[in-house]
Amino acid sequence: MKPSVLVLFAFSVAFLAACGDDSTLAKADDTPVSSSEVAETSSSAETSSAEASSSSVPGVSSSSDAPASSAVGSSSAEAPNSVSSSESNPGSSADIPASSGEASSSSAAPVSSEDDGDDGKCTDCDSFTAADPELTEKGGKGSVTTYGSITAKETSLGGACNYGQTNIQYYAAIHVNVSPGDDKGPWDGGAACGGCVRVKARTPDGWKRVTVRITDRCPDANCGVDLGGAPAADIMGNRVGRYSGEWEFVSCEGVDGVWGDSTSLWVKEGASAFWSIVHVRNPKDMVKTITILGEGNESHELEMVVGTENFWTVPPEILQSDNRYRVVVKYRTGTDDVWYIKGSELAKSEANLYLYEHRE
Repeated sequence: MKPSVLVLFAFSVAFLAACGDDSTLAKADDTPVSSSEVAETSSSAETSSAEASSSSVPGVSSSSDAPASSAVGSSSAEAPNSVSSSESNPGSSADIPASSGEASSSSAAPVSSEDDGDDGKCTDCDSFTAADPELTEKGGKGSVTTYGSITAKETSLGGACNYGQTNIQYYAAIHVNVSPGDDKGPWDGGAACGGCVRVKARTPDGWKRVTVRITDRCPDANCGVDLGGAPAADIMGNRVGRYSGEWEFVSCEGVDGVWGDSTSLWVKEGASAFWSIVHVRNPKDMVKTITILGEGNESHELEMVVGTENFWTVPPEILQSDNRYRVVVKYRTGTDDVWYIKGSELAKSEANLYLYEHRE
């Protein structure tokens, strides 16, 4: 073999050996992808592209990773095929495509933190199914109805609380029973009289709220809170009916519409030096106790009258005395109110003893 041929052969062998070494290094640092893996990657890329395209449909979140809670408070007007919160099954895979996230709305009304994400929206809101009311820690839940005129919006006539004609516009009746005839409702023989409850009810626009003073007791077994005309109009508009709602007892202090006059002790008609019963009109809250204190250790805690709701019996020895007494009224909430009066003043039929006139 000629020298030139030998040199060329040697150079070719050396070149091939060098290329083999580079290939080995490449395999160690950048593992090559097999042809089947390349096909899978291509298919995955096409699928991702198709999903990205579908997420641009109007009314659907652009992120397929949006958390399930992102749709809370969304507007049913902007989310086709959605149902009311009281009827839906949140998170149902049958209703929400897995790859597209949940429907959302930037115009959705904010939900109060006290509602635990429930926006209170419903359909056929005025046709809630009648059922026994339920007691809760702060009040109750069940039917919210009306017995007042939503057009004339009359003031309360006092109802079973025996307040007579009042100027109270925001008033209501509360349930007597939990189950028919059990007397386990908050009415409690008139003990609820004068207290205020904050009511919220489900409507097509979401929760609506109003605060009312209790002046009456419910007339039917399935009643929860029965609203007067003005508060009913605030919640129901002109579609009166049976609504689903909740209520809690609150103080009446600082609440507009629940006051008919100044706070007073009122003596029932027919009172005399031998018999008298009294109650508090326009109280801060429901009355828990009424105590009459005299000189020294003299103390008389009044008892509620059985049968004549929302009245308290005054002992005859006080009615027959011109001594000065302190009448201390304790409420469910708030500070006590104290009247300074002669005992004989409580024997005057239909006397209206204003607090501001009998302070020390």
